[in-house]
Amino acid sequence: MNMSGQCIAVVSGKGGTGKTSLVSSVGTALALSGQRVLCLDCDVGLRNLDLALGLTDQALMDFSDVAQHRCELDAAVAEHPRVAGLFLLTAPVRSRGSPVTEREMTELLREVRRRFDYCLLDAPAGLGSGFQLAVCGADRCLVVTTAEASSLRDAQHTVMELHHYPMGKLHLVVNRVRKKMLRNMHATIDDAIDQAGLPLIGVVPEDDALPLCLNQGTPLLLANGQGASTAYRNIARRIQGEKVPLMRVK
Repeated sequence: MNMSGQCIAVVSGKGGTGKTSLVSSVGTALALSGQRVLCLDCDVGLRNLDLALGLTDQALMDFSDVAQHRCELDAAVAEHPRVAGLFLLTAPVRSRGSPVTEREMTELLREVRRRFDYCLLDAPAGLGSGFQLAVCGADRCLVVTTAEASSLRDAQHTVMELHHYPMGKLHLVVNRVRKKMLRNMHATIDDAIDQAGLPLIGVVPEDDALPLCLNQGTPLLLANGQGASTAYRNIARRIQGEKVPLMRVK
């Protein structure tokens, strides 16, 4: 049994940066490389990680049921029918009873580490209680931003909230990079790194296949081998400690 699984919170200060697509795609890439992976949706009331993974209606129980001991972890997770080793633990549709506390979440993640190689936590946008719940017990954080000025500013604010993480445990993903920004690409990405004050773990191009896959309930990596898929695979490899050069967005 694995005793050293890693929990990685995927966060952003604002919505629309593509966190959920990143969690589902990087989770798929990790599972396809032979890892046992749990994607955990922390967005109470607005969950959509099940849609991105194509697991709608598969998960009957949610993370609050496990954290508050209403059911076992094994009973609450849903395994992907097409990707061996890829699992979902969904968020509650609505709050019921007492909200899950940070202590309960930390204990849940302790059990998750024993059963999975990687857990990717899809944090809700913003820096509220859902964000705190996602990051309270995680080992590392990926801060997701786009190259827009407002998104970069939000990334800075997010990083300030994560000051308790040691060096090397915070990384930046610049997502949804459009081709027409290519001339300014290096300046933009360098600005992003400087402004957020974080090392870069991936640059992901805008990909028209993503919304199509979302509508079809198909993980992007099963439908498309290029563009964003390549970037997500590279991020998964870097998470596992490989040195992979940043892809050039064409």
